[in-house]
Amino acid sequence: MSSSSVGAGSSITPGEPHPAPAPQGSRLRRWLTDGLSERAGRHPGPGAVKPEKTRSWWRVMCLTGVDYFSTLGYQPAIAALAAGLLSPIATVVLVLVTLFGALPVYRRVARESHRGEGSIAMLERLLPWWGGKLVVLVLLGFAATDFMITITLSAADASAHAIENPFAPDWLQGQNIAITLVLILALAVVFLRGFKEAINIAVVLVAVFLLLNAVVIAVAIGHVASNTVVIDDWWKALTTQHGDPLMMIAIALIAFPKLALGLSGFETGVAVMPQIKGDEGDTPANPVGRIRGTKRLLTTAAVIMSTFLITSSVTTTLLIPQKAFEAGGPANGRALAYLAHEYLGEGFGTAYDVATIAILWFAGASAMAGLLNLVPRYLPRYGMAPQWAGLVRPLVLVFTAIAVIITLVFRANVDAQAGAYATGVLVLITSASLAVTLSAKRKKQRKAMVAFGIVTVVFVYTTIANIIERPDGVRIAGLFILGIVVVSVVSRVQRSFQLRATSVTFDPEALDYLLSDADEYDSLRIIAHEPDAPAGTSDAELAAEYRQKIDEERRDAGIPRGTPVIFLEVIPSDSSDFEEDLVVHGEARLGYRVLTVRSGNIPNTIASVLLEMRELTGVVPDVYFSWTEGSPISNMLRYLVTGTGEVAPVTREVLRRAESDPRHRPEVHVS
Repeated sequence: MSSSSVGAGSSITPGEPHPAPAPQGSRLRRWLTDGLSERAGRHPGPGAVKPEKTRSWWRVMCLTGVDYFSTLGYQPAIAALAAGLLSPIATVVLVLVTLFGALPVYRRVARESHRGEGSIAMLERLLPWWGGKLVVLVLLGFAATDFMITITLSAADASAHAIENPFAPDWLQGQNIAITLVLILALAVVFLRGFKEAINIAVVLVAVFLLLNAVVIAVAIGHVASNTVVIDDWWKALTTQHGDPLMMIAIALIAFPKLALGLSGFETGVAVMPQIKGDEGDTPANPVGRIRGTKRLLTTAAVIMSTFLITSSVTTTLLIPQKAFEAGGPANGRALAYLAHEYLGEGFGTAYDVATIAILWFAGASAMAGLLNLVPRYLPRYGMAPQWAGLVRPLVLVFTAIAVIITLVFRANVDAQAGAYATGVLVLITSASLAVTLSAKRKKQRKAMVAFGIVTVVFVYTTIANIIERPDGVRIAGLFILGIVVVSVVSRVQRSFQLRATSVTFDPEALDYLLSDADEYDSLRIIAHEPDAPAGTSDAELAAEYRQKIDEERRDAGIPRGTPVIFLEVIPSDSSDFEEDLVVHGEARLGYRVLTVRSGNIPNTIASVLLEMRELTGVVPDVYFSWTEGSPISNMLRYLVTGTGEVAPVTREVLRRAESDPRHRPEVHVS
């Protein structure tokens, strides 16, 4: 093949690499965008690629446990403040919902979304087209609320443990906000430098923290056993305040949504599935061992947490005066730390404070990692975020700025942030319950559908009750959702002329068509044809349509009579998808050679296929279109929403932006 001018017969060396543009801008810009040119087409995240090293399920449980188990640092105090003397009963309700509601739901999520995509991806698959994307955007808002409040609330509670420690210097008093901001900024520094060996650190932190909690609770139970009068006093006060046991249970059910913090950790549990070591016989489509390990992780974590929740709630309610839980009180946000200092001395209490501060800070790290996995998994893939949204450093800076704002707004107050945190947790669990219910319905599993439907109703009630009681979570999530939608719309428009294919694959017959024309004629003549023949069209009518199309293009566009042509048809699919893996099939249809590819974005797909043809054959193809009828404005709106519209000029613009050298750019002809 010989090189020639642009247009028919233009050629390049097959597979000739096109060097990436040299990094532009300042050193800061290069540092922030480091890795952009190497970014894979597929979305990143824990399920995107196989981890370098997998580990036993119990070790990975510790990674999720820094978020889940760390809530023991503040959960008992928040429960006592929310439910008062009814805290143990309300906690029992929480445990029942955990073990018989959330746990079965997420065990099924682990089975059906085993690449670490979680319940949001399940809903995305169950609700296709733009409806599924909008649901995902809303859930991302609540997920962002969950993770962001995890960062700020954990840091705020860590600062409370530091300040309340008797060995803390006097100058720390009243510096909750400053200490919280320092912890958040330290978290950002760690992620900007790179966060490695997270699981090994998590194992140590979780083991030490749970051991110290077990010691505190065991000692507290011993004090209760040796001084049973506290039980009599509690029961007397409870019956005086709330009346008969049935009334207590009813009030506990009403108070239960306020304790929803104790349900955190399940979504993280399924997100880390790719980190779990499976069996040798596991396959990507059915990793039985990994699924089994994840179910063990979820069950073990839920049982451990349930045990600690009940015992901590009972002991703190019986042994700590109610006034100590109020704002400014010594047990506010740190009930078990209060018992540690009270019954085990200042030395042990300080060790408990240090362990609590460490695991709370690391819980913020876990949440930051969750955000860094969640956002690139969806928004860039939807075309609803700039490309830099797939990079760690810019995202860390954005999330850190948001965390600083939230801390300042809530003044690093643990109690004030509890409602927002619970809202994010509950919405995610409710969405997971709905996802498994819809999945059971689709698979016609009636008993499972009814059971999960009941769980969904319970969580819907809990979520609504929490929102009514504490609307801060919805307000924060609403701001996140609004920001995500605005960024999504702007980004989708700005990125509308980008190549969207993450890969283009030609089957053997399609490849044979291309290589034969390139070798024999040193040209590739591609006629874009819309596959719009109505059902019932006869072969004769379809053959006549192909023949007429060829005659028109030869006459109007000047295709030489002896030059062969190939038809390219894009079969419309979900236009809400942005990034796609394209598979081009070739077939001989009624004596004509036809390439077909399924995609939701026709111009971008044609451009991607043409460029891949060039790379495979070394010949720059020519593509031929007919003008589309209708208003240019309406056609552009159709393109943005449905991926169709005025195909020819958009294809040309996509090619122009993708290939700056006109000599190597496929030529677009319109007649």
